[in-house]
Amino acid sequence: MRGGGGQDRVVNTQATGGAADDRDERSDEIAHGALRGAVAAMAMSGIRVVTVDLGLVRETPPREIARRRARGLLRHVPRNRRRSAVELAHWAYGAGGGAVFAMLPATVRRRAWAGPVYGLAAWAGFQFGLAPALGLVHARRPNPTESLALALDHLVYGLVLSELRSRPRE
Repeated sequence: MRGGGGQDRVVNTQATGGAADDRDERSDEIAHGALRGAVAAMAMSGIRVVTVDLGLVRETPPREIARRRARGLLRHVPRNRRRSAVELAHWAYGAGGGAVFAMLPATVRRRAWAGPVYGLAAWAGFQFGLAPALGLVHARRPNPTESLALALDHLVYGLVLSELRSRPRE
């Protein structure tokens, strides 16, 4: 670390409270994971524009959830802003998933398969847990093509989340 006057100084983590430094580093990792999760959810959104336009997906899960389960909340949003509100909620949900991913042990997160498996696990949690609990069409009338398209966008979520490459070390 650089000190005043251009002199190098070494910080002794024991003397400065190494636990506090570790917490700060962990908080930074979680914030970084949340940011990556939001970006990964944005990538999913791009894929969903294509899959809906091609007729592979009838309605995106965030849109269906908003339409069927969050009407009360959306009443407070002007009609011409509801699509943006739904999308922002999806990005926030993705950020939360990214923060959770960042809390996994580093030895797991650094594995090439970790992000994709995490993304597919998130899809499975939605497909077999959340969708049935909310009574969504995805659960009541499953469509193999639609399920595959949604699994694919969650796979991309995991790939973006795991960064596909290691970060430079300082």
